[in-house]
Amino acid sequence: MKSLKRRFQKISDKNPMWSTYICFAETIKKQNFTRKSILYGFNELVQKDDYDKKNKKELIDQLCELTKPAEEGIKQG
Repeated sequence: MKSLKRRFQKISDKNPMWSTYICFAETIKKQNFTRKSILYGFNELVQKDDYDKKNKKELIDQLCELTKPAEEGIKQG
């Protein structure tokens, strides 16, 4: 969690106009974090007013896809 939090802080500091959700998405992008880590980090780092609570599961699902390295994110037909 420390590395996730540290990465988030660096991105947030470099992009002060971005929402915490966008900073979090950029933090986990292609970093292969587990769903558990994403959920924990999301709850800790993303401000509640940056997303609609009824869409939280869908957002977490999208973030889980975003964290996969490129070769894992591509579905084979």
